[in-house]
Amino acid sequence: MALFHLHVTQVKRSAGQSIVTSAAYRAGEKLYSEYYGEVSDYTHKGGVVCTDILLPPQAPAEYQDRATLWNAVEKAERGKKAQLAYSFDIALQNEFSLEENIALARQFVSEQLVGRGMIADFAIHQPDKEDGGIPNPHFHVLCPIRPIEESGKWGFKQRRVYRLDEDGNRIMGEDGKPLFDAVPTTDWGSPETLEHWREVWAAMVNAKFEEKGLECRIDHRSYELQGLDILPTVHEGVAVRQMEARGISTDKGDWNRWVKAARKMLSNLRKKIADLTDWIKAIKEELRQPQAPTLADFLNAYYAARNAGAWSRNARIGNLKSFAEVVNYLTENDLLTLEDLEARLALRNEQTEAVNDSLKAMLARKKEVADLLHLVDLYRETKPIYDKWKAIKWKGQREKFELEHEGELRTFHMARRKLDKHRSPEDKIPVQAWRQELSEVQRNYPAEYERYKHLRDDLKKLRQVKSCVDTALRQQEQTQQKRRETEHDR
Repeated sequence: MALFHLHVTQVKRSAGQSIVTSAAYRAGEKLYSEYYGEVSDYTHKGGVVCTDILLPPQAPAEYQDRATLWNAVEKAERGKKAQLAYSFDIALQNEFSLEENIALARQFVSEQLVGRGMIADFAIHQPDKEDGGIPNPHFHVLCPIRPIEESGKWGFKQRRVYRLDEDGNRIMGEDGKPLFDAVPTTDWGSPETLEHWREVWAAMVNAKFEEKGLECRIDHRSYELQGLDILPTVHEGVAVRQMEARGISTDKGDWNRWVKAARKMLSNLRKKIADLTDWIKAIKEELRQPQAPTLADFLNAYYAARNAGAWSRNARIGNLKSFAEVVNYLTENDLLTLEDLEARLALRNEQTEAVNDSLKAMLARKKEVADLLHLVDLYRETKPIYDKWKAIKWKGQREKFELEHEGELRTFHMARRKLDKHRSPEDKIPVQAWRQELSEVQRNYPAEYERYKHLRDDLKKLRQVKSCVDTALRQQEQTQQKRRETEHDR
């Protein structure tokens, strides 16, 4: 299955820093030149092969100039840490030519982003892989969060929706002011819109695959929604990947290596279990008779034939040792018949799936706790701004401060609302307990993985028994065939 990725984040301006010198927009690893002016020689620096700005009809034509556009975006904001833009990172396909990828990216940006009234500044990046690895063509898009009005002016990012009681009256807060929620004026940042974009991009890529007669497909859905029982990795991001490439081990990198190892082990276990299950069914069908041979019968026949063909004493000793190992395994586990073997395999299958369920639960809890700790960081970062806003007595100053820090205040209220659900009766947030739990999950994951190894070793023994039985059956068939041929010659 081909790679699929469409990731969206919000770009935030740091205090006292201009957008043109911040990390607001990168084409690959290369920043645009000062004020996003003309950049030359893109095809040879940083792997950027195409850049463009697409505008909706109502946008001023001068926004076609990168410097003019992003300086206007910055000028429209009052807050020192205002949210400026949505940043998209979208994977292209190695199966397509450069021209086909460029056309597909331009079509998506034009129809799905600009078609919604968004301004889209995008760059297509095809970095060289000096180590001979898999190429990673992709494109970056930056879209201002503020919409453009029909007049060509910047619109509002949010509007106030006052909270009402059962009688339709405004609910007042502790400060005597009506309570309200800040509601986005567009749906550009909603999870539903992002999911729609992911679905549309997958459909466009798959249509191109079909047009080219390729069988590969991408899927915008998560493993769970696809019905695939696959352990998910965590998103590493550019910084983590750069550190890993330099040989610096990271928590996310270590975690993903464990997950990938568990995936591989689980896949191998399931395949072996399926093969053995199918084999047992086939053997039982073949041996349907009043009294089926026992496993010991098969093993005796197998090793008797091996010893008959052994050329040396050492070979016979080796056969005897191997025979003893298999017999000890069967004896210790009370495996006498194919039915016993089938029951053993069913048990191992249940245990494999139990380990998988345990790992999935561990991964889900790890993500949940990590998200909660991220909310704690957001809460602590924005609470001083909230406290300062609450301490302002004069209405005019209070509203001005609120406009300048709308992003931080919105983030504070969101974080506080979600964290309040986890407060103890003593009004405490269990931050330390969450951190300890996260550390324990990270520490216990290898032990969970070791449970796979135990199952793998047992399946190895079962496969050894299978090999002996298969060989014995072939030898039995060959003997019977020779007997039939001898009787026919008479």
